[in-house]
Amino acid sequence: MRVLESVPDPEIPVVSVCGLGIIRDVAIEGDGVRVVVTPTYSGCPATEVIAASIREALVAAGAGDVHIETRLSPAWTTDWITPAARASLSAYGIVPPGERPTDGAQPIRLVARSVSCPRCGGRPTTQLSAFGATACKALYRCEVCREPFEVFKEI
Repeated sequence: MRVLESVPDPEIPVVSVCGLGIIRDVAIEGDGVRVVVTPTYSGCPATEVIAASIREALVAAGAGDVHIETRLSPAWTTDWITPAARASLSAYGIVPPGERPTDGAQPIRLVARSVSCPRCGGRPTTQLSAFGATACKALYRCEVCREPFEVFKEI
């Protein structure tokens, strides 16, 4: 896991694959390692790059054979993003997903959630597009500083 903590997400390099919560299991098998990965969504275009980066890091650390298994169930959720990764997203200028209630209740949103600008903290903000640079983010603009920014969608 220490090796994987150093493997950045290719689309958001300030967050590791561990911080993003996509590493589901790591097991030593003989001289090799088996890693179970759950992508942020089944069509994520970075899945192959992530697998190659994981393999490269583990081989460089001395693993003989590296087997990467993609597991789609249970589906990844933004609940799996670590608190440290949420802070890194915010510092990078991407609004992290909101925390979910600890009682397991799922909020129903009839309107987009209210977010503060990660640059100036201003409100109001306006959603410009349901999709940002990747499908897991939306594009917003701050009405105070007028800067665009991305918001990590809640999944």
